[in-house]
Amino acid sequence: MAAGYAELLGTRHAARLLAGTLVGRLPNATAPIAIMLFTRAEGGSYTLGGALAAVYGVSNAVGQPLLGRAVDLKGQPRVQLPAAFLSALGVLLLCLSGIDHLVLAYAAVVVAGLFTPPLEGGLRALWPSVLGDEDKVHRAYAMDAVAQEIMFTVGPLLVTLLVSLWSSAAALLVINGIGVLGALSVVVSEPSRTWRSAPREAHWLGALRSPGLLALLGSFFFVGMALGSITVAGVAYGDDHGEAWVYGVLMAALGLGALVGGLVYGARQWAGAPEPRLVVIVALLAAGYLPLMLTPGIVAMTVLAGVAGVFLAPALACAFIVVDRHAPRGTVTEAFSWLVTTFGVGSAVGTGAAGPAVELGGTAASFGVAAVGGVLALLVLVATRRVLRVPQVRESGVNIVGAFENDRIGEVEPGFSSGHQA
Repeated sequence: MAAGYAELLGTRHAARLLAGTLVGRLPNATAPIAIMLFTRAEGGSYTLGGALAAVYGVSNAVGQPLLGRAVDLKGQPRVQLPAAFLSALGVLLLCLSGIDHLVLAYAAVVVAGLFTPPLEGGLRALWPSVLGDEDKVHRAYAMDAVAQEIMFTVGPLLVTLLVSLWSSAAALLVINGIGVLGALSVVVSEPSRTWRSAPREAHWLGALRSPGLLALLGSFFFVGMALGSITVAGVAYGDDHGEAWVYGVLMAALGLGALVGGLVYGARQWAGAPEPRLVVIVALLAAGYLPLMLTPGIVAMTVLAGVAGVFLAPALACAFIVVDRHAPRGTVTEAFSWLVTTFGVGSAVGTGAAGPAVELGGTAASFGVAAVGGVLALLVLVATRRVLRVPQVRESGVNIVGAFENDRIGEVEPGFSSGHQA
């Protein structure tokens, strides 16, 4: 297990790109909890905190595919770094305006979310040129999902630590400053500077003209909804128990569970098509969310949170391959950015719905939003299994093994195409 990941990270540029991307994504990964804690510290309600976090999420969802398409057309450095600076400026505006001027607060989170750089998609667009081997790229997807869970484990703990040491505003500013440095590390690297997207058919729908991709996005909207609601539910659970650190522990347990699940999933090669496997993984993911509604004591709840996270990283790793099989040629960054977008919109909806759920039905009701999201994600995959079964044939009709130049051209295995990101 460890040897396989060590081999990938030993490849030139791989460790730097992965680390830079994770650090650069830290502001986006911690934004919901950081905004919620900032709002509460300023005297705002759960509903307002959830609304601001939801607006951030929706703005991020709008910006990701637009910036992803810009990356495909203009290259990574000309888009990623300016976007990172603009996003950080939005956070600075939020800290300066507070919540007394709601128009400014909402405008700030819109700017911060809209200009979040599409670093995830950029990394997955770079893997083929950096690794040069199909099996390694698939393994990198699993490693990527595992590394994200490390970030989602450390991120909430870092936010709560910064809040306890300084303030919620300081936490926002420090996290976003670190994010800009991460983006800078990526875009000045040789693979990022030299990467160019493959030619693409001019079509206003871009990657969205693939029915299989649309089906996958529909499912992961609800996965995002489940995770977004847990952000608010975890804060409410911590408030119920009178301890601010409880939220960080729950989120760390969720991330640790996903980390373990991702390591186990990535340690073996899976036979057969990934689409049926994804249905099983999402079913197990949904089953893990249901017991959270019991809201037992802190120790038991931490265990349940860990179990609930186990199948998240495997679901993401498998979804990356499915995106790759169904995305049209030449839509590398955009295709995976749509996965980020759909996930983000779902998370925003879950965050926005969980706030009123807490105030109307208590903490258990907010965890119920997560359970509903998991079940709906499964139902979408089951309902669209025929569409997902066969990847769409690319316009080029190319089917070659060595198409790993910058952006991959054609298909390597059935549907191993030019679409990387999420």
